[in-house]
Amino acid sequence: MPVFDFTHTPDEKKPAECTYTVFYSNEQHPTADNPLMVLERLEEGSCHHPVGLITNPIKKTAFEYTGQNGTVSANILKMDARFVGLFKWLGESHIKVRLTGENREEGYVVYKVREVGFGGGTKLSAEDGFLQFMIERLLASDAPADIEESDDEEDGDNMKLTSLQSIVDFMNCAGRTLPDNVRLWARRNLAVARSTEVTAEERRHAQRALSMMMNIQWKSNYFEAIDPKEARRILDEELYGMEPVKQRIIETIIQINRTHTLPAYGILLVGPAGTGKSQIAYAVARILRLPWTTLDMSSINDAEQLTGSSRIYANAKAGIIMEAFAMAESSNLVFIINELDKASSGKGNGNPADVLLTLLDNLGFTDNYIECRIPTVGVYPIATANDKENISAPLMSRFAVIDIPDYTFEEKKIIFSKFSLPKVLKRMSMKAEECIVTDEALDAIVRRYDNTTGIRDLEQAAEHLAAHALYEIEANQAKKVEYTVDMVKELLS
Repeated sequence: MPVFDFTHTPDEKKPAECTYTVFYSNEQHPTADNPLMVLERLEEGSCHHPVGLITNPIKKTAFEYTGQNGTVSANILKMDARFVGLFKWLGESHIKVRLTGENREEGYVVYKVREVGFGGGTKLSAEDGFLQFMIERLLASDAPADIEESDDEEDGDNMKLTSLQSIVDFMNCAGRTLPDNVRLWARRNLAVARSTEVTAEERRHAQRALSMMMNIQWKSNYFEAIDPKEARRILDEELYGMEPVKQRIIETIIQINRTHTLPAYGILLVGPAGTGKSQIAYAVARILRLPWTTLDMSSINDAEQLTGSSRIYANAKAGIIMEAFAMAESSNLVFIINELDKASSGKGNGNPADVLLTLLDNLGFTDNYIECRIPTVGVYPIATANDKENISAPLMSRFAVIDIPDYTFEEKKIIFSKFSLPKVLKRMSMKAEECIVTDEALDAIVRRYDNTTGIRDLEQAAEHLAAHALYEIEANQAKKVEYTVDMVKELLS
């Protein structure tokens, strides 16, 4: 059991005692029913927003505040295991805080903590908003398996850990809520960043790597249930037809709801260009409520672009995959890998396809610049390809393959009239009655692109017709434009 000792008293005959027990919670929204900690009941009349210090008067871990009859000390009875490091650090740093809570039978339940700014007083960290940043991060973390024994409200949403002091503060507060390997890696890199025995370049690289890693929210692989009806609504909103594809995605959602973990295999969407593969990938990311990033394999010619370069080089930097984690600020995200069939055609050093295997195996990914194994159990890969014959067998085995067929003639007509043209008209602030396409003209448009796959050409045709109609309305004062077969053939020839 951890012990708070904030007095640094030299009296070894009076060892500090811990007055509280810890409880384990994964609640992300603290309330009076799900508090951060519980104190002894406070004096009536001073218990709504008490201001004071977390302290240790000789033996007892307590909260010291100003009551109606002077300074009062209330022992801490219970504490959320995730916040042990933070409250210990607040006490050691003598940071004045304002609590929000209420008296109940079991004691004073605290569900909000704010730093109290006062002129010339101790500041919590080198960065503004650090306390709220820490609370939000710890609330989003899982309760640690065990507690580490070791030596107006600001918004934390835009907080970034860049200065060395804020990184140190974060590490002290986060404690065991960080993955064990990340925590040990951070300690080693912090020693390098502080060392006077290494070059300034090495210190700069260590601090930069620490900033990237500490700004990532390290989450577990537990996923909340997803409403299948809402998932279906999103798919129908984004895609027309493709019932087998939608069914396969809904099956994946049902699997996640049963296991509360991501499937062992990602999705590989294979089909002709322009059939909406990327749109499906974005829809799945939206359904999973995860940040997403894209890897365009056609533009990656060197494995080092994915894995980063070693710190021995002056211009060293992290790879694209690590930068994606840093930009998402989360270890759980969707990787949309476009044109996977071009992953084996690298022209530089190494094979980019081999690098992808380490990302897809859920065993952890290591970047050459960071030099730490990144947990990948929360990564969901969705790949697209035009020709699966060009994908290596090891890569194929990491995906559940979904074939995307090309659209039929009738489907293309519906997509043009119900989706593509209305979308363009809305973007141009035009009414549907200002740009009319007859049934015969619609047939002519679709036949015009009968030899091309997908619907990109149809979308460009809708853009062309709408722009022409807008010109006629604005320049020639036309009330509307109704397109016939001859007009369509002339415009799209």
